[in-house]
Amino acid sequence: MTADDLADRGKLAATRPAPDIPGAAATRGGRAEGTGLLTDHYELTMLRAALRSGAAMRRAVFEVFARHLPNGRRYGVVAGAGRLLDAIEQFRFGPAEIGFLRDTGVADEATLRYLESYRFTGDIWGYAEGDCYFPGSPILVVESTFAEACVLETLALSVLNHDCAIASAASRMVNAADGRPLIEMGSRRTHELAAVASARAAYIAGFATTSNLRAGHAYGVPTSGTSAHAFTLVHDSERQAFSAQVEALGTGTTLLVDTYDVAEAVRAAVAVAGPGLGAVRVDSGDLPVVARQVRSLLDSLGAERTRIVLTGDLDEYSIAALAATPVDGYGVGTSLVTGSGVPTAALVYKLVARADGAGGLRPVAKRSVGKPGRGGRKWAVRGRDGGVAVAERISDRPPGPADGRALLRQLVHDGEIVGREPLAAARSRHQAALAELPAHALRLSRGYPAIPTVFEPDGE
Repeated sequence: MTADDLADRGKLAATRPAPDIPGAAATRGGRAEGTGLLTDHYELTMLRAALRSGAAMRRAVFEVFARHLPNGRRYGVVAGAGRLLDAIEQFRFGPAEIGFLRDTGVADEATLRYLESYRFTGDIWGYAEGDCYFPGSPILVVESTFAEACVLETLALSVLNHDCAIASAASRMVNAADGRPLIEMGSRRTHELAAVASARAAYIAGFATTSNLRAGHAYGVPTSGTSAHAFTLVHDSERQAFSAQVEALGTGTTLLVDTYDVAEAVRAAVAVAGPGLGAVRVDSGDLPVVARQVRSLLDSLGAERTRIVLTGDLDEYSIAALAATPVDGYGVGTSLVTGSGVPTAALVYKLVARADGAGGLRPVAKRSVGKPGRGGRKWAVRGRDGGVAVAERISDRPPGPADGRALLRQLVHDGEIVGREPLAAARSRHQAALAELPAHALRLSRGYPAIPTVFEPDGE
C-alpha cells in the first residue's frame, strides 16, 4: 500500500463528522483547531520514514503502562481516558497545521497528504476511568496501522500522565479526609487548562467540588467558592465585608475569618449572620489549634451547626494529621494540581506487537538494560479471593468469566468512539475499585504495590 493509498483511506474516514466537544480543541482568534499538533516532532519523523519504507501500513499494537508506581505509592488511579477520546476525535491537521509543517520542513509532501486526511480508524482498549492500576498494567492498548498509532503517542501520554498523577494524589487525600468533603482549588497554581483537567481528575477520585468554573461547564463537576482576603481588605471593616457577603449570598455562605484576628472575626461573623451561618474558613496559622479554638467559640455563640473549613497548603499528610481536629472539610490547591510531589504517572507508550509475514501478530519488545519490555498484545484481570484483590494478572489471551474481573474495555472500534460514559460512573467505579483492595493499600506510608502484577505465562 502506497502513501497515496493511505491518504485515500484517511479521506474516507474523514467523511464521518466529529462532534463539537467542549475543551477538546484549542482556539486561535476564535477559530477551532484540531489536536494534531499536540505532538512531538519525532512522531512525524517516524511517520515520514515509515511511509517511505512501507512500514506505515503494517498492523501494530501499542500499549501504555507504568514500569513502577511513583514515590513508593501502593496503587495508581486511571483518569483522562474520556479527555483522550475527545482529543483523538479532534486529532486532525487543517490548512494552518499543514502549512506550518510544510513551511518548517517537518514533513514532506507524501507525509502532508497523509496527515491532511488523518482520522484514526483502529481500535483502542483501556482500563476504565476510576479503576486502579499497578506496575505493568496495560491501561491503554492501541491497535491500528503503525502510522495511525505512532502519531498518537505524545497526545496519549500527555493526557494520561497528567490526569492519572492528579487522580492518584487526589485519591490519597480523599482517603486521608475519611469522609470529610474536599474542595479542589488549585487553578491559580498551574496552567489554566491543566487546572480544568485537574478538577476533573480530582472529582473522579472523590473530591466533592471544584473552584474551577470551566470544569463545571465542560464536565459538570460541582463548583463552589468562598472569598479571598482581598474582599475583606477592600472594605472599611471586617464586619462590613461580612455583611455585604451575607446580604448577597445568604447566611449559608462561608466567611473567611483569618484576615486579622480570628476570634474577633468569628464573633463578627456570627453577629452578622446569626447562629445559622453556613461555615467559616481558616487559611493560616497552627490549624489544629486554631480549629479547636474556633469550634469552641462558635459553640459558645450558639453556632453549633456552623461548619469549619481549613485551607492553606494542605496535602494528604497534613489532612491525615487533622483527623482528630473538629473540622468539617478541606480545600486543597497546590498539592493537588502538582500530584502532591508526583506530577507525572511515569507512563510509557510502547510498541508491543506488529504484523508478521503470515498475517498474525509478532511480539516485539525493547531489550535495553534498565528498561526491558514485554512483547505481545495483553489482556488484564484483577484476581480476587473472597472479594479482595490479590493480583493483577496479565496474559496474552482474552479472559474468561472464571479468570477474575476483566479490566480492559473497548473505547474505540474501527475509529468510532464507543467508550464514553458519564463522569459519575468513573467516580462510582473508583469507590468500588478501592473497596476491593486489601486494607494496607490505603496507607500513606511508602511501600510496595498493594497487589503483585503476575504475567501469565511469565516471559517476554
